[in-house]
Amino acid sequence: MTYIDLRSDTVTLPTKEMREAIAAAELGDDVFGEDPTVNRLQEVAAAVLGKEAGLLVTSGTQGNLVSLLAQTRPGEEALVEAESHIYNNESAGITRVAGLIPRAIPGHYGALSGKQVEEALRPADVHFPRTSIVCLENTHNTAGGTVITPEQMREVATVAREHDLKVHVDGARIFNAAVALEAEASTLAEEADSLMFCLSKGLCCPAGSVVVGSQEFIEEARRARKLLGGGMRQAGIMAAAGIVALDRMVDRLSEDHANARYLAEGIARMDPVNVDLESVQTNIVIFDVSPAGFSAPQFASLLEEKGLRVTTKGRSRVRCVTHYGIERQHIERALEILAESLEEGSGGR
Repeated sequence: MTYIDLRSDTVTLPTKEMREAIAAAELGDDVFGEDPTVNRLQEVAAAVLGKEAGLLVTSGTQGNLVSLLAQTRPGEEALVEAESHIYNNESAGITRVAGLIPRAIPGHYGALSGKQVEEALRPADVHFPRTSIVCLENTHNTAGGTVITPEQMREVATVAREHDLKVHVDGARIFNAAVALEAEASTLAEEADSLMFCLSKGLCCPAGSVVVGSQEFIEEARRARKLLGGGMRQAGIMAAAGIVALDRMVDRLSEDHANARYLAEGIARMDPVNVDLESVQTNIVIFDVSPAGFSAPQFASLLEEKGLRVTTKGRSRVRCVTHYGIERQHIERALEILAESLEEGSGGR
């Protein structure tokens, strides 16, 4: 069976141009800093995000973790959004490896306010851990691919600076946010001390993420990457695709956003499924199937039998992610499958 795969934008395949760049990449030993293609990617990434330097890492999870290790000490506290990826979906690396105590704060569509950060800060007291970093996520996965605006970033960063806190951005899909806001990615990164973005999601690379920040931060992040076993040798094979991605694949993300909106509006017309259209700001659509009498795993299984792959969020919510390789006709067929499946579940009523 040929599937319409909306599980994630991580299922994208590299473009022909990426494959050609991989085959032709000039290589060296990156642990020695001698892979020219890796060095070029890191320079390009830093420039695009408005930072001094960059570091290629194996994954977004590793990128977030090296950022924490480079800027904090074990036993300190990290302020995180309650549904954030760094808190919920990274095998507890924030505590198991970085040794931090996460303090989870429920945000609004995944965003924290400056007031929330201010109110979460503990008094200077020997009984309490020191708060050292605020972690934000842009776009916010669990909230539905929602964006954090430059104004929201500045509000949080202002409070952080007043209290000598670092600001880290899990920007796995930062370019989706930039396209949605019609802003430069560097504007969204301006207030961040560190930022990680993924090459292997909407940008279509086969692997890899990049961390950016000051030169001093990157030197510490490189040490943390080595600690985690992330030192790579001829990593230019990964980096070559990343260079193509930053040059060719950012603007086309608007197509994914348009397809996600089309999908969400189609689902919204399917009574009694619930979808919050306000949360559909980029390429993720999350909807609740419990009013139709399904659990999310049951519904996902039914969809897969019909050729549509999705993921689940808890017991009642289903997630679809649009990406390169998914076109309008795929969305139209996905809507047909969704409607058919809901009709079967309702007994044809």
